[in-house]
Amino acid sequence: MGLLRALDPAALADAPFTYPEVGGTGEDLLPPGYHLAEHSAVVGSGPAALERAAAAVFGWRAQRGVGLRVRATGPASTPGTVVVLTAGLPRFGYDIPCRVVWASTEGDVRGFSYGTLPGHPESGEERFTVRLTEDGDVVYRIRVFFRLASPAARLAGPASLLLQRASTARYVSAIQRATAG
Repeated sequence: MGLLRALDPAALADAPFTYPEVGGTGEDLLPPGYHLAEHSAVVGSGPAALERAAAAVFGWRAQRGVGLRVRATGPASTPGTVVVLTAGLPRFGYDIPCRVVWASTEGDVRGFSYGTLPGHPESGEERFTVRLTEDGDVVYRIRVFFRLASPAARLAGPASLLLQRASTARYVSAIQRATAG
């Protein structure tokens, strides 16, 4: 929690993940026993739009687009990068620590996945990709599996789930705006 202090992303480099299915968002079927979500939307058309969308994904634009502050040990394109997202006011916010577990920076599918670290209100993983289809559409896709992990998130219950869904919709809007230029 960022109450009068902030987590140092570098201090979490060796922190354990809070779930065993690391890399699970890359599997055909998401792991059972979690809340599951998949969302995709066409955000542009053509190779130039793919480049803009990929730059936005790797530049943390989706996370910033929902109002999160981003502090990271490196780029989203590098597995092992630790990112601490902060919701709320700078010194009274809630720190949300994650580590990148997968990234693809070339070809027609680009993006990354990050998994939750201790202190995150959820336990699980999110994958953010953009793909250039054979028809020329650029499709932004989010795949998520998670459980509510912190006492505050479990106490909030349905409100936590609604917040997660609302964030997903805002992630898509942020990438659409970035892709449009």
